[in-house]
Amino acid sequence: MARIQIRLPSHFAFSTDITLYQSHMNYGGHLDNALLLTLVTEARIRFFKSLGYTELDVEGVGILVADAALQYRSEAFQGEVLTLRIAATDLGRKGFDMVWSMTERSSQREVARGKTGIVFFDYVMRKVVPMPAAFRDQLTRFKAPSALALAEDEAQSVPA
Repeated sequence: MARIQIRLPSHFAFSTDITLYQSHMNYGGHLDNALLLTLVTEARIRFFKSLGYTELDVEGVGILVADAALQYRSEAFQGEVLTLRIAATDLGRKGFDMVWSMTERSSQREVARGKTGIVFFDYVMRKVVPMPAAFRDQLTRFKAPSALALAEDEAQSVPA
């Protein structure tokens, strides 16, 4: 069975730290898989804020998450501080891929990595629209090579 493989760029232009709380943990005592995406959402919000935008106002339009892919690499626990790094890849006419990496700050242990497809959306007209030119210009400092690839079981992946 093929596994999703996320290629990480050598450079990320944005990073932020997030502390894990008890509310992020599941019954197994580690980071809940559904809440991992909540952390990625918080990092994405901070990324847009660093560029002077909100997710509902990027040069007058909003964004939508079109798809997401991720790889779990290790457990994460209450009290740990996770560093989330972000780069932009595959800039298209109406969106881009946001590649992210999540590591435990003190040990640099990789917890997860992923890709989130972002499209621009006009919430008044209720339709996908082109990426604003001013935003595209700002993304040049976040641009990295494509991140998504499929590999066979024997590739470097976490067993099912």
